[in-house]
Amino acid sequence: MEKGKRECNRSIDIAKKSQIIRSHKHNQTVVLNNPVYITSGYSIVGKKEGNGPLKSTFSKIVEDEYFGEKSHEDAEQKMFEHAIRGAIKKSGLGKNDIDIMFSGDLLNQITSSSFAARSFDMMFVGIYGACSTMALTLAIASCMVSGGFVNNAVVSAGSHYATAERQYRTPLELGNQKPPSSQWTVTGVGASVLSSTKVNEKSPKVTSVTFGKVCDWGINDVNNMGAAMAPAAAHTLIAHFRDTKTKPEDYDHIFTGDLGKLGENILRDLLANANYPVDNRYTDCGRLIYGKSQNQYQGGSGCGCAAVCLNGFILDKLRSEEYKKILFCATGALLSPTSSFQGNTIPGIAHCVQIESGGG
Repeated sequence: MEKGKRECNRSIDIAKKSQIIRSHKHNQTVVLNNPVYITSGYSIVGKKEGNGPLKSTFSKIVEDEYFGEKSHEDAEQKMFEHAIRGAIKKSGLGKNDIDIMFSGDLLNQITSSSFAARSFDMMFVGIYGACSTMALTLAIASCMVSGGFVNNAVVSAGSHYATAERQYRTPLELGNQKPPSSQWTVTGVGASVLSSTKVNEKSPKVTSVTFGKVCDWGINDVNNMGAAMAPAAAHTLIAHFRDTKTKPEDYDHIFTGDLGKLGENILRDLLANANYPVDNRYTDCGRLIYGKSQNQYQGGSGCGCAAVCLNGFILDKLRSEEYKKILFCATGALLSPTSSFQGNTIPGIAHCVQIESGGG
């Protein structure tokens, strides 16, 4: 934990020299001329996530980490297929009504998404944005739908604890211990159907998207993703506020993807230093997904973290109009096992989507 705090302090010192504090020269935000409706959302999670505080918001909880398959990778692929089918079914549309699929995950060559796409007869765009993938797929698909290039799209992102550990750190069989600054990769997949047509009055809508820039503040600890990604989240949120001439208080809530507890605190400091204090209207999905009794250090991470929170808890709040306007800003660490072994630092990215309630 002390190491995490030192890196946090170093990050804040660097902020004075960072592009976050510099004048904002380029507009990064796309305001959609035609709103894009989130017709449905579906979330499938593992047993640990199903035992957390958001359990009532998930569409399906899988007790078996293998999901009846022979490997964790096959289980992850199956979860993608299940979530995509579930979202399409909940939308009331037929599979032939969906024009295109955008999907991504954490595995090399995004195999979970690509392999799952074999089961669907539709155009497929595979996207890698690390843990920012849910926001990135949502942003790109929204631009496509709003622009009239397609009428309906399905977007998805997900991860599996065992597959992520095998690829980025060490296989679970080795029994390695995690340091206090680490997070727990969420086992889960979230999927949404986006439409140009409003299906019902409760359908939330995407009204703008802010694409992020890559930020690297010199963090090279693969067990401290929060410190690596928080600067990117700050940069993107500040870009959104400046582009749209808004402030944090103009939103009912702001969600980041998977910074975890430490990363959330770093982001709060960075935004406050830039005169955009978020106070109690900001929460990180990584903090939300696990309860205190589950003892998951800094909380959740992975593509599935933001994806299942959005397609359950967050959409529920928007449909009920408890939230009328929110920012969903998923964050990603753009490292690879090779880059880490070679001692490279960890670049971060964040993409932000503004979502409003159906009556907003």
